[in-house]
Amino acid sequence: MQVARYGRLEKAEPPDLAQVRPEELAEIKTFFPMDKFFILGFARSGTTLLTRLIRLHPEVHCNYQAHFFTRPPLLSGMAADPAVREWLARPSNRWNRGGDLSTIALRAMADYILERDARREGARIVGDKSPNVLMNSRAIMQMSLFYPEAKVVVIIRDGRDALVSQRFQNFINSPHRLSAENLRIRDEFAADPAPFLSGTRSIFTEKRIRDMSGDWAANVTETSREGRAVYGDRFYSLKYEDLLNQPYETISKVWEFLGADPAGLDRAIAQEMEYNPDADYQKEVAADLVKPLEKGKHGSWRELFTSRDRQIFKEIAGQALIGCGYEKDLEW
Repeated sequence: MQVARYGRLEKAEPPDLAQVRPEELAEIKTFFPMDKFFILGFARSGTTLLTRLIRLHPEVHCNYQAHFFTRPPLLSGMAADPAVREWLARPSNRWNRGGDLSTIALRAMADYILERDARREGARIVGDKSPNVLMNSRAIMQMSLFYPEAKVVVIIRDGRDALVSQRFQNFINSPHRLSAENLRIRDEFAADPAPFLSGTRSIFTEKRIRDMSGDWAANVTETSREGRAVYGDRFYSLKYEDLLNQPYETISKVWEFLGADPAGLDRAIAQEMEYNPDADYQKEVAADLVKPLEKGKHGSWRELFTSRDRQIFKEIAGQALIGCGYEKDLEW
């Protein structure tokens, strides 16, 4: 979420580690047997809602933002220090069986973190939700080093709505980090939202919408391409809008993908959908900004995008929007 709050982050170069070998994986499973999954997605695309629903299943536990593969320094960064790598691979270290322990040692650490929580909840399937907006497809490649057998769930939201939601999160959570121009837009929206809601004035500077559109397009395109290529039938993609419109049917398919029977949980899903802690928080801390908006609404971009915003998004992210199935062409 740091991109949403602070702007772009410099790319981190993780250390070069070998993928966990099949025989090592089999051995690890004797200590940490739970099935693992990871939820990825762009900022403000519904990853938190998806997590809240997934963890309603008594056999499935999911917690938030370990960022093993999605935010520097990454899990692999624990072995970035040459002295640490030398210690794990030192020939005189008779525990390493003549190899480099880095990958399996770090995998064991992550497994312990995941399974410790899951055991307390009585679950047999455990996962982490960490948006990959900072890493895009590199998160998939990092994940595959440590968890080649895991399952990956990616949630996608209409990029135009994701940008609007991301922009307001930026306004609410980090006004002290906004430039003078962006802060002026924030304050003028709070004072009089009508021109913004009619598409007369933009909530974005030109630079900001260009950067955000490119970030969204790169994230959804790269993540889906690399995820399918690396994980095959262990990769699952869903849309945020389907989660809103058909929550039980949509989450049931995710549970089935993870290996859990969804029967009998329709009421629990319906009850959870009535609760929106993020909206409550935003109303409490920034009522002047969020009162004119309908939280989680699909299509709010239609009110808030100006003609300039539309043109820029089409130019930069239009093809990605079509590829995700939100439009058939650029005539919108």
